[in-house]
Amino acid sequence: MTINEAMKKYRLPNPTTTEDLEMRFSGMDGKVLNFGDKVLLAGYYYNGRNKPCYFGAAYEFLTDYHTCEGMIGLRAASGVEFEDDGHAIA
Repeated sequence: MTINEAMKKYRLPNPTTTEDLEMRFSGMDGKVLNFGDKVLLAGYYYNGRNKPCYFGAAYEFLTDYHTCEGMIGLRAASGVEFEDDGHAIA
């Protein structure tokens, strides 16, 4: 899936901050993980009853400011949905 397709389908912001991703996706329906200079996202996107609903996305810091307020850009998103957030992160 291209970055533009992922932005439209999953409503992913680009560019954004880690703080903004946590506000939008953290909680019962998603996870945001810092992993070195990358930020991994497992988000929830409802596909219908009994269908996989989690997707994965990878962001990368755009500056040397690697805090929750540093700018990050979307680099990749899964082309398929997963059963749970753990599989989406993997």
